[in-house]
Amino acid sequence: MTDTVIHVKNLSKRYLIGASQDRQDTLRDVLVQAVKTPFQKKKQNDNRVLWALRDISFDVERGSVIGIVGRNGAGKSTLLKVLSRVTDPTSGFGEIRGRVGSLLEVGTGFHPELTGRENIFLNGAILGMKRAEIATKFDEIVEFSEVSKFIDTPVKRYSSGMYLRLAFAVAAHLEPEILVVDEVLAVGDAEFQRKCLGKMSDVADQGRTVLFVSHNMSAILRLTQETLVLEKGKVVKRAPTAEAVDYYLSSGFAESGERRWDQDEIPVNAAPFRPIALRIKNETNQIVNTVRSVEETTIEFEYVLDQPITGLRVGLYLMSTRGEFIFTSFDTDDPKDYEKHTVREAGHYFSRCTIPADFLNEGRFVLGVNASTYRIKRYFQDERAITFTVDPSGAPGMQWPEPRLGPIRPRLKWDIKLD
Repeated sequence: MTDTVIHVKNLSKRYLIGASQDRQDTLRDVLVQAVKTPFQKKKQNDNRVLWALRDISFDVERGSVIGIVGRNGAGKSTLLKVLSRVTDPTSGFGEIRGRVGSLLEVGTGFHPELTGRENIFLNGAILGMKRAEIATKFDEIVEFSEVSKFIDTPVKRYSSGMYLRLAFAVAAHLEPEILVVDEVLAVGDAEFQRKCLGKMSDVADQGRTVLFVSHNMSAILRLTQETLVLEKGKVVKRAPTAEAVDYYLSSGFAESGERRWDQDEIPVNAAPFRPIALRIKNETNQIVNTVRSVEETTIEFEYVLDQPITGLRVGLYLMSTRGEFIFTSFDTDDPKDYEKHTVREAGHYFSRCTIPADFLNEGRFVLGVNASTYRIKRYFQDERAITFTVDPSGAPGMQWPEPRLGPIRPRLKWDIKLD
């Protein structure tokens, strides 16, 4: 008999976009509406309704390490918030048997006016632990978090990195039977991320259950046994992690070399920025899904500004299919372009960049896009907008059939001399 610790049945969560409190109808409004009702139907504004989750069902056994992946807006974080009792479902239910430690965003469960020490004991109390139990773990938590110098400082004075270190240390060390971790680990530095992944692995080895949301496919592959793939609020696949990751990486992309965004895929808070399309073009200006390593490749991002934006930068993220970053580039990286386009007026725009010839190695690559004002607002981001393939025909070293390691394959200048 399996020991089920999470049981989810027909779970749904609905949000109203831009919902506001309507004023109460006056007597005149009621009378007018009564006259109109037989002749016209009241319109339902379906565009205001967003189903973040829709009829999700699954079970998780004790000791399982489950990954959750999906595009932005797929419902991953909403699912974790429902399971962590941060928000209530609209319909359906989820049963959790055991103590839950959640790390959904930086500083989850912390009171800003309390010190780090006081927040450790507060979080332990929330988890139902006795003070003596928390005290036995206190030194270990502080050592792991590396914030011992500031442990008696109110956490409102912590940086986001310090918040994260202490929050993760508390969530992982206070012995929750179920550990729920969102993509928040991306806030930390590389060394601390490795520590966190190692600690989650230790938690799993102790027979406790872990739910892990991440866009880092390497971390998902390393840590989890099974993975759920979410798409538009639904579970579209549950499989062993390697199979689920391959499905996720190969699905949902346009194979024509062009990605267009439908209106329902654009967040309301992206305004006044509206993405239209992202395109891969070869040297003859054709939209393609496969480019040659020895030729220039043009990346074209088409968008509309409904109002002027000051300080806007539009950028690209090039990644491997496993989520490792290769480079990031913005259209105002050049100081001259930054000065020229300080204010972008309302209008229809194309931001284009060129990947030089003899740069990328053979294989499959992922392009993400970003539109933001530095440290002020992110208007739009799609981390996995489109994939494309690089054909190495004619690239350096093709006379040898061995594969070249790494994502780039530069044509470097060599000099051979006999001394």
